[in-house]
Amino acid sequence: MAANKGMRGRQTVRDMVLSMLAVGFVVWIGYLFLPHDANSDPVHVVGYKVEAASARRAAPYPLLSPEGLPDKWRATSVSYTPAAINNGKGNAWHLGFVTPSGQYAAVEQADVPRDRLLADKVAGAQPDGSSDAAGHSWDRVQGDKSRALAAQTGSATTLITGTASYEELAELAQALK
Repeated sequence: MAANKGMRGRQTVRDMVLSMLAVGFVVWIGYLFLPHDANSDPVHVVGYKVEAASARRAAPYPLLSPEGLPDKWRATSVSYTPAAINNGKGNAWHLGFVTPSGQYAAVEQADVPRDRLLADKVAGAQPDGSSDAAGHSWDRVQGDKSRALAAQTGSATTLITGTASYEELAELAQALK
């Protein structure tokens, strides 16, 4: 009986090791046959021309979207939210990009006061000078993790914001029509 107890412990450990090897083999086979590409681009590019045209018809202000940006500017997000469903944040247009340098830049436009839109989009916003682009004088704003160019465009406030440099933000602002 004592000999059986000693064998039972070794059999349990041996069975556990065999089970782990079997599971490891199945995982390894799955890894070999499942498609994966470590070198693929993780950026999911979206079209925005149709969305911009639809939003232009719905927006109560002159909606701005870029024209003629180089292909290295890749649109990643686009939305228009009417005031009726936007929790008091006005009619809001958003168009996000990955810039040529790999940073983020976005057009944020809404018919709300400038300070309210800045507080919503740029945490810790502090004035940082001004720039001229696309026929507008833009206020530079530096935030905790991002920066922005801010301007009043008609009855809307327009921000060009993101982690991109002021130069890239100005390039995006210059393309707005």
